[in-house]
Amino acid sequence: MNDVGVEISDEQLMLAYGAGDVAAFEQLYQRHRGKLYRFLARQLHGNGALADEMFQDVWQRVVSARQSWKPEALFTTWLYRIAHNRLADHWRALQHRPPAPDDADERTERVPDHDTPERHLSEFEERRRLHLALEELPAEQREVVLLRLEQDLSLEEIGEVTGVGRETVKSRLRYAMDKLRARLNP
Repeated sequence: MNDVGVEISDEQLMLAYGAGDVAAFEQLYQRHRGKLYRFLARQLHGNGALADEMFQDVWQRVVSARQSWKPEALFTTWLYRIAHNRLADHWRALQHRPPAPDDADERTERVPDHDTPERHLSEFEERRRLHLALEELPAEQREVVLLRLEQDLSLEEIGEVTGVGRETVKSRLRYAMDKLRARLNP
């Protein structure tokens, strides 16, 4: 907040950070860390270690670009574009990795099942069903749903993040929502 109680925009904070104001970065980080982390974790199917790694990488890229950053788009759009590109790099790299070991199923069976009656509380079960339904969506549809519903980005901002037009975003969002409704309301 500045002296008259008006909140400083993300773009102003990033410009201030580029000029050397470390407190401006801390404010940006506080504003966006939770939502960005949740977006990455969801896109990575709950893989916390990988989400941690990518989260740090995205913020490192913000730090590295601080002096050259120009407010050509909203800071949030730019931030999620970095995350989108980092995720795309990850998925592309996975295509070139060796397959899982032959005993992967046996290893999975040895992992203890923590599914207890306490876990079947109604609210938790609903979140779990939604999470599973989101995971079943194609990556492009899941991404626009998460950017729209969890990050509250506009269709135009999502288009900037993902590199597709507004109508494509709208179409992906519509198909995704239809699939989620069908999955969650059988």
